Amino acid sequence: MARGRPPAPKPELSRQATLFLEMMRAERNASAHTERAYSVDLSDYEAFLAARGSSVMACDAALARAYMAKLAARALSPRSAARRLSAMRQLHRFLLAENYRADDPLTSLEAPRIGRPLPKVLAEDEVARLIEAARRHAAKDGGRLVCFLEVLYSSGLRVSELAGLKLSALARDGSFLIVRGKGDKERLIPLAAPALAAIAAWRQARDKRSPKAAKSPFLFPSAAEAGHLTPARIAQLLKALAPRAGIAPQRLSPHVLRHAFASHLVDRGADLRAVQQMLGHADIATTQIYTHVGGERLKQVVAKHHPLARRR
Repeated sequence: MARGRPPAPKPELSRQATLFLEMMRAERNASAHTERAYSVDLSDYEAFLAARGSSVMACDAALARAYMAKLAARALSPRSAARRLSAMRQLHRFLLAENYRADDPLTSLEAPRIGRPLPKVLAEDEVARLIEAARRHAAKDGGRLVCFLEVLYSSGLRVSELAGLKLSALARDGSFLIVRGKGDKERLIPLAAPALAAIAAWRQARDKRSPKAAKSPFLFPSAAEAGHLTPARIAQLLKALAPRAGIAPQRLSPHVLRHAFASHLVDRGADLRAVQQMLGHADIATTQIYTHVGGERLKQVVAKHHPLARRR
């Protein structure tokens, strides 16, 4: 019998770092993924300090800078280095707030400069082709693919939110979704008529499939342990659909549809604050990336079609 890969060793952390992670879990509702990432980052930071006879309780600005320089020497990407610095900063702010330390040695440290990549999006006609391809498949899957697409494109949900969507998330009048997203924050998202029709058609088909499916509290029930389809399975089904719409599979994912929802709204003049609220972004700066997407698209149009641009 083949032996599986042994589990990765748990990162060694100081008592103070462990208390910090416990606070993140209890007070900030940090996900298991976030907690694991912080554990790895802080373990590496503390190992560096220990090798120099120091610790998070004794670290000074010079040591913190030396650690960041070591990350740069390792050719760690600016984005990864910035994430690690963020974990360090939050740890030291916690130590200061809880009176473990009287100072914060990281206040003078600058984050590595990173360029923000523009999100990948689909054109409006490409989304229309996808939905049409899913409709042709509806006889086989009961309209589940159509429901995925219409709900994602109408609401901008994260794929984890779509996978675990419960029937109770539909407001009483059926025209809104009540979604609990990151940080356990609740938001209200209006649904367009095509999405409402797709949900109604899929619910009818799903309830006919089996008595067990009809009793499930989830919109997309499954035999999986969680009781609903996994995000990975939804992504897999969408990628399989892409070639039928003439779209390369690598260009399509649930997150690309979330980007399409936001960028198409902004392109058509939607209020940025409203888009922020529907996406569940804590900071409007995150939502503002979609204004750049529109700007880049306009630049491409000018470069391709303007006579002076062509002459150059």
